[in-house]
Amino acid sequence: MVGVIIATHGEFAEGILQSASMIFGEQENLRACTLMPNEGPNDLKAKLENAIDSFENKENILFLVDLWGGTPFNQASSLIEGYEDKRAIIAGINLPLLAEVCDNAGCMDSAVELAKQVLESGRDGVQIYPENLEPVKKIPKKIVSPSDSSLPTSGQIEYVLARIDSRLLHGQVATSWTKATTPTRIIVVSDEVSKDSLRKKLIEQAAPPGVKANVIPISKLVQISTDPRFGKTKALLLFENPHDVLRAIEEGVKLEEINIGSMAHSVGKVAVNKAISLDMKDIEAYEKLKALGVRFDVRKVPNDSKDNMDELMKKAKQELSKM
Repeated sequence: MVGVIIATHGEFAEGILQSASMIFGEQENLRACTLMPNEGPNDLKAKLENAIDSFENKENILFLVDLWGGTPFNQASSLIEGYEDKRAIIAGINLPLLAEVCDNAGCMDSAVELAKQVLESGRDGVQIYPENLEPVKKIPKKIVSPSDSSLPTSGQIEYVLARIDSRLLHGQVATSWTKATTPTRIIVVSDEVSKDSLRKKLIEQAAPPGVKANVIPISKLVQISTDPRFGKTKALLLFENPHDVLRAIEEGVKLEEINIGSMAHSVGKVAVNKAISLDMKDIEAYEKLKALGVRFDVRKVPNDSKDNMDELMKKAKQELSKM
């Protein structure tokens, strides 16, 4: 019997599991893991590990996640390392897919074979009515990469977005921000992550179709920022924290505006809104960035209204003074 774990943003996992139970009855080999707004990647990973431990067969696991490149996908990917021939992930869960899983998981011993068998049901389950509304498929345009011979011999990288997000490349970036800014390349800038082969691999896998993702240290960004071979690159930069942004700018990278999307809570930090937590070192870094003329765009996704960073820092200082 294959163990099946549904992992999603919010309570979607529990809801779709309930729907499946109404159709097929209770499923002993299905578990739901939710990533709630006040939780981070490590919280979800702990839930996934607990779910795996609850199965008698702890090796053959099929993960059903909501979004390719999202936090559930990334954390499930980290649990496949070393089990590539026994575990699998299907992104884009829907009820037809889950129904097919329920119908087959109990009589199969291989998660990989189960994934192959049920995938088409999920794809075929997405339809439109009336049928004449079905859009005509377009041939995707070729994406230009810095290695293309058509690149000019002068020019600099165009930064379509520079974002601070402790989760780096995840669903909100891979979908909303990529569509809004249309980059040709996503560049994660982090000395720490660039040394971590597993995290680099997961980030590269999480890139949306047609866009490549790279992980580089800060020094490499400084180096390529004036390299004419990258003159046609439209880059979406991702930083984990304001300290790395400050260092990049001080070393010569020209960034006029920073999108602040998410800064995870940890010991010594205070939450100033649902997505951002700060400590005094963070505040000092933001104040230095502001003194350098950098503007702040505080939004998780493009459709959000902008928060005022000055007010958030003021709130953080007040809360930190009470600690």
